Amino acid sequence: MSRSLIVKFPQPGISYKISVGRGLLSSVGDTIVSVSPNLPRKAALVSNRRVFGLYGKIVTASLKAVGIDVFPVLIPDGEKAKSFRVLQTVLNSFSENKMSRTDAVVALGGGVVGDLAGVAASLHLRGVPYYQVPTTLLAMIDSSVGGKTGINSPYGKNLIGSFYQPKAVIADTTTLMTLPKREIVAGFMEAVKQAALSGLPMVERTAKISEHYRKFGREMFGENAIRDRTTDLILENIRFKTSIVRSDERESVAETGSQSRKILNFGHTYGHALEKATQYRNLKHGEAVGWGLLFAATLSKKLEFLSSDELNLLNDVVRGFGRLPDISNIPTNSILDSVLYDKKVIDGEIQWILLNGIGKPVIVSGRHVPRKILVQTHKQITTSP
Repeated sequence: MSRSLIVKFPQPGISYKISVGRGLLSSVGDTIVSVSPNLPRKAALVSNRRVFGLYGKIVTASLKAVGIDVFPVLIPDGEKAKSFRVLQTVLNSFSENKMSRTDAVVALGGGVVGDLAGVAASLHLRGVPYYQVPTTLLAMIDSSVGGKTGINSPYGKNLIGSFYQPKAVIADTTTLMTLPKREIVAGFMEAVKQAALSGLPMVERTAKISEHYRKFGREMFGENAIRDRTTDLILENIRFKTSIVRSDERESVAETGSQSRKILNFGHTYGHALEKATQYRNLKHGEAVGWGLLFAATLSKKLEFLSSDELNLLNDVVRGFGRLPDISNIPTNSILDSVLYDKKVIDGEIQWILLNGIGKPVIVSGRHVPRKILVQTHKQITTSP
């Protein structure tokens, strides 16, 4: 069973279909046919070796069945692949295979694959159609939706990229059965983020899913009733994110209200700084976001925006999905100094996304947050049980 929704933007002609359900990998070709005014002659299937080994054959067969020639473009695994060097290799492959502007890019994998493939698609011939086929929980509920693409630089996370919407998103939930535990926990951290921004009902539903996960592990994705609840949660996350993206597609500098796309960076300022401080090696992106959620919620409490009960609830939900990797050995100054390279710095000041209560995001200028409080917040979250 699959479910879908159509995302429409205020700009004329910008919309795409997002499908979530089981068994969708075999229909990727049919989906492309249904949304493409001109059927691509060929498609670059961008993936990594592990994911391609699991699902490359079925997606390739699906594309060939509708008359699309396929050439795979395999990139290294992990956040380090989001680099200029790998991007250039991917672009060279597009040119070597004589991709035209009516051909297509299909991103098969997690957030790293989707981000890199999206940048490459936006640059080749100034833009070719691309399709997101996310295979991780994090990619399904967050990175494959909304049109943000990016690679990292020595100065920070996702500092180079473009806003480039996919033509469709096809999320086959059967791929979640093969995810390592760390990838599942990483994905759920993005779900907690969006629940905290949405409101208490979504937080409570996410907490319920954490109970199922503690009981069944990844087998929950194969249990019919629980699987359906998880699919519902994925769709709820997608609906929430797209509601924000539609109102502020390009993350306007001037927009500072609750509908600003900046609010989707809740937990990401500290999380991105953690990734940079560890050279993108020790933490999954979602794990870093998990620490970022604890940091942002605790900072919100210290600034008297969030109540103790709300802080405790968010901490319980984050930690309910499992223990995050230890970060106590990372120098505090290394993390906090990395914050200054965040892409949300405006006029030399970081923009902290905090909570004025669950479901009430607020954007706070760094000039109102002394470094002393940041140090205290870091110490509190890393020494709490």
